[in-house]
Formats: sequence, C-alpha cells, structure tokens
Amino acid sequence: MGVDVKLMRVTRRGTSPKNRRLTQVDSVQDWADLFSGLCAASALPMLNRVDPYRSQILTSAEMPQFISEVDATRDLVHNQQVRDILQSIRQLAERCAESSDLELHLQGD
Repeated sequence: MGVDVKLMRVTRRGTSPKNRRLTQVDSVQDWADLFSGLCAASALPMLNRVDPYRSQILTSAEMPQFISEVDATRDLVHNQQVRDILQSIRQLAERCAESSDLELHLQGD
C-alpha cells in the first residue's frame, strides 16, 4: 500500500467550500511502497501519522516540520532509491512551502 504525494493548487471563487477547486501541479508515486514503509516505521510525529489507507492534506504552514522530518529520515537511510524518493518528496514540500495556494496531498490506497 503506497502513499503517493501530490502537490495540488487550490483555487476558490467566493467563500463557499463548494467553490474550492484542486489542480494537480506535480506528484511523486510510491510504486514500491518505500515512502509508506518509512512512515509506518517512523518515530517522528508527522510522518508517523501518514496512513497507507487514507489521505492526508498538509498546508504550506505545515511544511517546515514535514521537511525537517523528511530530512531527518533521509539522513538515516543508506539505500539510494529510498533517498531519491525522499528527495523528490522534499522538493514538492519546498514548493508547497513557498505558496499559500498549494497543498501537499498524501494519498493512500
């Protein structure tokens, strides 16, 4: 059960939640369940909350903590494939942190 990470742009017309529209900007696919496995084994609070069966939405305000936890996890991993997926996820998180109209969607199966 992988957890795909999607960078989504949020557009709103007016104040009604019905007018909220999401557009996918970029994504990282967790084909080999690498990210979901790391999250399940993590002792870090934000990564540990990631559920491979549900979706979670993170806002730009949450990116500093998310990025620091991804960095801490990447520093402990020696497998290059795992390091690469964490680096790709970090890049999406950095982009999300730069704009309040972006969200990071962690989508389980």
